[in-house]
Amino acid sequence: MLLSLHIENIAVIKSVDFDFSPGFMVLTGETGAGKSIVIDSINLLLGAKAERGLIRSGESCATVSGLFGDFSEAIEDKLLECGVRPDEDGTVLVSRTVTDDGKSRITINGRLVNMSVLKSVTPYLVSIHGQSDTVSLMDSKNHLAMLDVYANLEGLLAEYRISYSRLDKIRKEIAELSAKASESERLKEILEYQIKDIDSAELHDGEEEELVDLKVKIRNSEKINKNSEFVYRALKGSEKGSVSYLLDRSITALTQISDVVPEFSELADRLRDYSYQIDDIAEEVFDQTLGIDENPTDKLNEIEERLDKIAKLKRKYGLTVAEILAFRERAASELSSLENSEDLLFNLKKQEKEAYAEALELANRLHESRLGAVKGLETKVKDTLEFLDMPKVVFFASLRESFKDEQKQLNRDGSDSVEFYISANRGADAQPLSKIASGGELSRIMLALKSVIADRDGVPTVIYDEIDAGVSGKTARKIGIKMLSLSKTTQLFCVTHSAQIASLGDVHFLISKGDVDGVTETSVRKLDRKGRVDELSRILGGIAITESQRAAAMDMLRRE
Repeated sequence: MLLSLHIENIAVIKSVDFDFSPGFMVLTGETGAGKSIVIDSINLLLGAKAERGLIRSGESCATVSGLFGDFSEAIEDKLLECGVRPDEDGTVLVSRTVTDDGKSRITINGRLVNMSVLKSVTPYLVSIHGQSDTVSLMDSKNHLAMLDVYANLEGLLAEYRISYSRLDKIRKEIAELSAKASESERLKEILEYQIKDIDSAELHDGEEEELVDLKVKIRNSEKINKNSEFVYRALKGSEKGSVSYLLDRSITALTQISDVVPEFSELADRLRDYSYQIDDIAEEVFDQTLGIDENPTDKLNEIEERLDKIAKLKRKYGLTVAEILAFRERAASELSSLENSEDLLFNLKKQEKEAYAEALELANRLHESRLGAVKGLETKVKDTLEFLDMPKVVFFASLRESFKDEQKQLNRDGSDSVEFYISANRGADAQPLSKIASGGELSRIMLALKSVIADRDGVPTVIYDEIDAGVSGKTARKIGIKMLSLSKTTQLFCVTHSAQIASLGDVHFLISKGDVDGVTETSVRKLDRKGRVDELSRILGGIAITESQRAAAMDMLRRE
């Protein structure tokens, strides 16, 4: 459950702290006092996008921190799957700071995490239901998820989705291959032309660089030849005047007297090493001279023609010779695939049949489980709605399987679709929820559904944001009683404008707004009994609070 909450520098909140306990907690206050900011702050902590203008005027950053604890074994297991281990005291501290440049810093138990980790963890900590959720109830696409939670199908649904993902991947491969096959001849001709075009050039990686280097050498061939020939003659080419000749004579001379002066033997060896190096240098210089064509103009024309051919290929297939060759390999691979497409398509269709059979078996199990859970869900929701002052209500879930050509059509949720139908008045035909216009009825239906699945989803903390919209009097009181009942097993918060609901809370927080040193600030106060009487009287009354309103407030605090 949520043990404490710290909010700092968000909108008109400078700094507020809440300490929470198990049970039913209510938050009330004047319109505009900051109740919605508290909910927005919790949503921010759960991973919501930081809206522009969120940070308090004059501040550079805003922070929300929540301390969670008293986890069930099932929730601890879920947290561990997400890579989060509670501290030694069994708590998890989640903190998020947003800055005025749009950046966000998130930590869990002091460890820096990214947004995806935060969003994977927080659904197991807190569930928030507001008016937007009530609106989403009108979309039948959300009804199946509620039925699945009630039916405890999380594990089976996860197993099915793995199987369906494999089937979907194979089907996409078949569709892609089939599309190619339909125009395979045209593609084959194009690919064969591209491969032949590249192969005719007989390219090799690095060739362009080699040609550019050679072009530079040819343009400087006279200088290269002149100097290379000089170096070669000086080192080796002259019979009596070259360095090589003089070294050989010196080695011979030292060798002849080495028996008299033994040290000369080592010197002769050293000169011999130098002689080898001189010979190698001379030969390398000579090779460079041989590499230069005697008619440089013809050679330059050949190089330019080759570079022009490479440039044309680059315009068609890649920015470098390496990219052109890589393009050729891809084209050859695609051509091979097209030539073998019939075999590939046959094998893929065989795989599809096997994958469909596997997914279908799991989809059938999902369908049977849903079918078995529908009646229970309908009965419990109907009973709850009758308690919430809808005594003539008719409620049922229409579960349908999708077929095409007598074959079950599968999607990531199985083969089923669900739509909730309701009639609130005797004699009226049940209509899809999307046809329901009354906000008060939708609020009660949402509460009924959430209360029925509350003990199934396992979320330890549930927040209802003004779910009492559109109801008042006895009905509001019954909504409060239902929430109080739910809070026996789940920590429950309710932001409300209803005295009938607020009076039933175990703990009552007042959100108020005032000026501090000329700046508007929101504050939070945990109310004692006198404070609760005053606040309930304010909600019940008008401009001035009367004694009869105070008496009514005190009477409300005497729980039924």
